[in-house]
Amino acid sequence: MRIVIAGGHGQIALRLERVLAARGHEAAGIIRKAEQGEDLRAAGAEPVVLDLESASVDEVAERLRGADAAVFAAGAGPGSGTGRKETVDKGAAVLFADAAVRAGVRRFVIVSSYGADAGHQGDEVFDVYLRAKGEADEYVRGLDALDWTVLRPGSLTDDPGNGLVRLEARTGRGSIPRDDVAAVLAELLDTPATAGLTLELIGGSTPVSVAVKSVAGN
Repeated sequence: MRIVIAGGHGQIALRLERVLAARGHEAAGIIRKAEQGEDLRAAGAEPVVLDLESASVDEVAERLRGADAAVFAAGAGPGSGTGRKETVDKGAAVLFADAAVRAGVRRFVIVSSYGADAGHQGDEVFDVYLRAKGEADEYVRGLDALDWTVLRPGSLTDDPGNGLVRLEARTGRGSIPRDDVAAVLAELLDTPATAGLTLELIGGSTPVSVAVKSVAGN
């Protein structure tokens, strides 16, 4: 399976690329800077240089043609202002989804955030972030041409993953190692029956594969 990942140099994306390569999949990561390519190659992924903040739908669709799935894992980052929450966390997600539709890539997984809500109130940067993420989620869920899954992890940590999670429509607050987020993403991609689900993810006591099968109804 060929999977194209937006935000290919992100902390979750690099982990996901390693997991996908280990499973025998072909991963390609969209990156803004050519110098990031070596890190992707080391993770077993093909680097694709393209700036999602300035690219057209057609340009992105061209990079997606022939893929079996697309993952939006891009983000403006914690040090960015409100403007880039709109252009990356929302705008780039909408662009990537539209490009997937145009390229005929049905399977689409978007990495959102716990608390994402298009109706979230407040003017602080984190408020704008949660609102932008929620608006992106709503847009993706409105596209009938996509078999989408929305994943909303809790607070992200760099602790080593242990493969034990809580994955449900509602989990409550909690944290989750990035390692385990990547493992769940890979399992979601391998489980088409999770299409149409919005799922929250935190650390828990259920093995990743069991947790994904459970929400998929298997």
